[in-house]
Order: sequence, then C-alpha cells, then structure tokens
Amino acid sequence: MLATVDQALMGRLVISPYVSRGIHANLRYLRDDPYAVHLAFPAAISLEGGDVEWVFARELLDDGLYAPTGEGDVHLWPCGPGRVMIEFASPHGVAAVEFTAADVRRFLHWSYRAVPAGQELRHLDLDASLDALLD
Repeated sequence: MLATVDQALMGRLVISPYVSRGIHANLRYLRDDPYAVHLAFPAAISLEGGDVEWVFARELLDDGLYAPTGEGDVHLWPCGPGRVMIEFASPHGVAAVEFTAADVRRFLHWSYRAVPAGQELRHLDLDASLDALLD
C-alpha cells in the first residue's frame, strides 16, 4: 500500500481573463495525514521568494471536479471541458490556477488507493496529533 502519492503537474496561473502563464506544481497525499492534500508551487510565483504550499481537504479537491465548492481560502470549480480551477486567497491577494481535470483525477485515484474514502480515520494517529497540538 502506498504511503505517499506525489504527482507533478502543469497548470496555468490566470493573471487576467486574457493572460495566463504556465506553472509547475506538485500534489502530494500522505497516508498519515489522510484527510488532506498538499499542493506546492515553486518560489518563482511567491511574492516573498519562497516555496508556497497549500493544504486542504482531499474531499474538496474531489468535489471541485464536478461543482463549485469551497469556503474560506480555497475554492474550486470545473472550468471548461476537462479543466478545474483552484482559487487561493491570502492576505497578499488572490491567485487562480487552472489544471487539467484528468491530472487531478489521476492523483485522486492513487490517493484513494492509498486510503479509500471512509477509511481515513483508520490511518490517523490521534495520539501523535494530540501531542503535536500540545507541544
């Protein structure tokens, strides 16, 4: 059984309705953090010059392939044929990145092979999580 699922993917950073640029990203799923996905971007897109990583619910990523979803800092929605848009809000502003839906589905397929939907709690180390919160 896979402990980690990593997938490099290419997206489009949407700068305006008429301007976008290609951007590399990496999706990661960790079996011992079973409810979350990690989406990392290179330092080249950061205003502060460092790598950027967003962590949000795997279920949110899955739902966003089919319908608009998300509250708070991360929103997703289907965007044209075979595409999905992910919008990130931070104190520095808002960024929207478009990905191929097939790439996201492939990643989710392997994440569900690592930990099937509904089985996340079996892989969660509650004692370690509580220790981390208390430290």
